[in-house]
Amino acid sequence: MQKIKTCLAVLGWLVPVLTIAQRIDNTASFRQMSQDSYVRLHYDNDYFTATDYYYTQGYNFEVVNPALRKNLLTKLLIKARGNQVKYGLAFEHFGFTPTIIQSDVILVGDRPFAGCILLKTFSISTDTLRRIRVSSVLSTGMVGPVAFAGDMQAAIHRLINGVEPHGWQYQIRNDVILNYNLNFEKQLYAYRHALSISANAQAQVGTFADRLQTGLVVMAGRFDSPFGTTPSNRRLPLQLYVYAQPLVSVVGYDATLQGGLFNRSSPYVIPADQLARTTFQANIGAVFRYKNLYLEYYQSLLTREFETGMPHRWGGVKIGVSFGSFAKPGK
Repeated sequence: MQKIKTCLAVLGWLVPVLTIAQRIDNTASFRQMSQDSYVRLHYDNDYFTATDYYYTQGYNFEVVNPALRKNLLTKLLIKARGNQVKYGLAFEHFGFTPTIIQSDVILVGDRPFAGCILLKTFSISTDTLRRIRVSSVLSTGMVGPVAFAGDMQAAIHRLINGVEPHGWQYQIRNDVILNYNLNFEKQLYAYRHALSISANAQAQVGTFADRLQTGLVVMAGRFDSPFGTTPSNRRLPLQLYVYAQPLVSVVGYDATLQGGLFNRSSPYVIPADQLARTTFQANIGAVFRYKNLYLEYYQSLLTREFETGMPHRWGGVKIGVSFGSFAKPGK
């Protein structure tokens, strides 16, 4: 009974702390890698859900290694007081389109074309005693034609014999991305290696996006706890589980819809008074891990982001290989 009261108390504290859902979130607890050194490739595309609009595609390549602790930017990252700290870098690229990509004129009331390219410095720290994970991400990059998202989409459509995209000449203009993301996760309940329920709160602020979000994560199957320490000789060689993550976000600013913070010359943007200030996102997926191999497939649903918009779905795959042992104590 006391555990249930504690879980409800923590959940009650987290729910009011609304935060942002990232399109590609590589630091979430259900994507835990036990080792402190690994590489992973993540690819999203709405082709997986038979759609071709809004968040059209994205990819992320991440490297985690203890040597990245020497990266000067890691000094700016917030960490939990724990005995596990992982340091990483990620390259990320993604693009957005309106509902129709064959038009040579601006589609007023639809989503603007936008491309983004980012370099992310991040850390994942775990307090195994309090069952808390803190992930912080510093993103630097550009939004606009410099991200070459239009050329990327055109090349992919030629590869799959899709329609030739038009309208990228009206995309969000070049501007700087400098954003900070902080994510807090607290395990509420766990049953052996079979079930984990956790709450998360996240905040994102900067020139690219200002948002708040809260949600839950439910993991079920067979897995090592992302909130604990499992010695190498007791680590499960085969892990297979499913997860569900409902999220609620409050949106303050979104450069992919409203244009960059400094460059206001974009030919078409969504006015601030037409943004949907509250959105709901649901992520569901399955993860297979065998020793050092990591495989994942998932799908996401996001409610409309502006008044004249529509809900959107997309899917993603993730492939990773890990090396070495558990993360060493951080300072």
